[in-house]
Amino acid sequence: MIMKHFSFLLFFAFNVTMAQVYVSNNSFIYNKGSLVYVTGNVELNGANSTFYLRNEGQLLQGTTSTSANRGVGKLSVFQEGSSDNFDYNYWCSPVGNASAAVGNENFGIAMLNRPTSLTAATPVTITSAFDGTTSNTTLDISKRWIWKYLSSNVYDPGGAGWIYVQDTPTLAAGQGFTMKGTSGTDNTNVGEVTLNNPGGAQRYDFRGKPNDGNITVGVDLNKMTLTGNPYPSALNVNAFLLDPANTAFDRTAYYWEHDKTVNSHILAQYRGGYGTYSPISLVSNGLYVPATFNTYNSDGTLNTTGASSGLSIERKYAPIGQGFMIKGNALGTVTLKNAHREYYLEAGALSQFERLDYNATTDAPTTGAGAINTVSHIRLNTVLNNQFTRQIALAFVPEATMGVDPGIDSRSPDGDGLPNDAYFFINNDRYVIEGINFSIEKRVPLGVKVTGNSTFKFNLLEVVNFDENQPVYIFDAETNLYHNLKLADFTVNLSEGTYNNRFEVTFTDGTLSNANLISNSLVVVQNNASQLLSISNPNAIELKSATLYDMAGKLIIEKSDLDSKINYEISTSILSEGVYIVKLSAKDGQTMSQKIIVERKN
Repeated sequence: MIMKHFSFLLFFAFNVTMAQVYVSNNSFIYNKGSLVYVTGNVELNGANSTFYLRNEGQLLQGTTSTSANRGVGKLSVFQEGSSDNFDYNYWCSPVGNASAAVGNENFGIAMLNRPTSLTAATPVTITSAFDGTTSNTTLDISKRWIWKYLSSNVYDPGGAGWIYVQDTPTLAAGQGFTMKGTSGTDNTNVGEVTLNNPGGAQRYDFRGKPNDGNITVGVDLNKMTLTGNPYPSALNVNAFLLDPANTAFDRTAYYWEHDKTVNSHILAQYRGGYGTYSPISLVSNGLYVPATFNTYNSDGTLNTTGASSGLSIERKYAPIGQGFMIKGNALGTVTLKNAHREYYLEAGALSQFERLDYNATTDAPTTGAGAINTVSHIRLNTVLNNQFTRQIALAFVPEATMGVDPGIDSRSPDGDGLPNDAYFFINNDRYVIEGINFSIEKRVPLGVKVTGNSTFKFNLLEVVNFDENQPVYIFDAETNLYHNLKLADFTVNLSEGTYNNRFEVTFTDGTLSNANLISNSLVVVQNNASQLLSISNPNAIELKSATLYDMAGKLIIEKSDLDSKINYEISTSILSEGVYIVKLSAKDGQTMSQKIIVERKN
């Protein structure tokens, strides 16, 4: 139905379309669980003019340029955090200050409220204490933890980078902010699915002028900016990241994950990191790689690295209030638009505010807008010394190349700043998500950075929408061996250094597929009775070297310039019992590798 002006009480429990909305003083609109779409502006004219969005009700607008919303009345929309008084959520407000001025205005946390019923609320109390608290009658927010982050990768509380906002209304539309949650519980039931705060999930009532229209966000070369969904509706993150006009950033969204098991306000004790979201395409549901939980020094620099959070979460649709980082590839701006907005419920399978224990089974369409289009991919976990874990994902996308594909390939959120790391190596840069057009011959470079002698274990964590019978190998160019991750993890000992040319992900065992003459000519036998490794060379192939490795990739024996003898013998008396790899290299470049078993005979 099409309507133009309203100046009286209206209740919406079904989707409606309007040209404009005008709400006079002492009047309200109440939208319960449905969409209100306004092609023009919204004017909440009086101090008591209110537009309520409840039970996942959303407001979308069709403005194609700047917002024309105005009025001293307020839109009211709920959102629940997922952090206690020690942990951060990243936010982006859907509203700003309400005044007669036209357009979007700044936001501050003093505009937040504690709901007391479906329509009534009381303003929050701002405290300078370390802890925010809640109860059945109060909601105190600590202003100590309210920061924004503008176009910088430097920890700089006094200027660029992290800027201390506190409770001042200096958050422009589209600027994200950090906020810690509250301790305590609030058992007030205001008619939503959950209580106000059952513990660690505080409900906030955002009240102000609804944001609308084009919202620009500044970015800079290789620097992060904290932004998010600035609208009172869902944001199609894929549409925003892949908008052809937004060329000044790398088309990836980075989401903060905070280890909720650590209860401390001391920065050096935090554990957290950034998960990485690649949209892949407009119609796909994208691909998310969880954060590695790191710790940080008091100046914000990296202290230690830790395990993967393991968080599995859908990111295609950012719900109301969700904040995230983007990284610039130039000095400029990107624009959030009404065209990126979409009516999609947070209870749907592809939209969730950062939340750990979530079972996304509701409202999961398989066709049309919001349909689930699962990206074909595999996930690898790389574990260092059984402590640090980096998860990376390889997506199979027909239009992908072996170079950098913006919107498909996503750079590591940590750059080269970690002392130990694993990543896909593309164009001399580090990526945690790479897309390729699958073929059996593809070889994908896998980089590893090591500080100090360390043990790396590669594990095939997950195979999604991909041939379950297709082998996945790690090729080690040092040993010339292929390790089938479908059969077992691959563990290798590495000395300090950066290995960008040693390892590859492959889909065929090259030692089986190559027409290798040397492998048909040489015979390798381990004689455990005499503790000798025998190499038979009946065709007198000129050999360059024979090397012996343990299963961790450590070089044990090396013999050079073997020439073209018919037989060779190498003593294995110094070896412990176990499995070893013999690698033979001919002077014409051919190689072969074979496993042997060393046993001690009584």
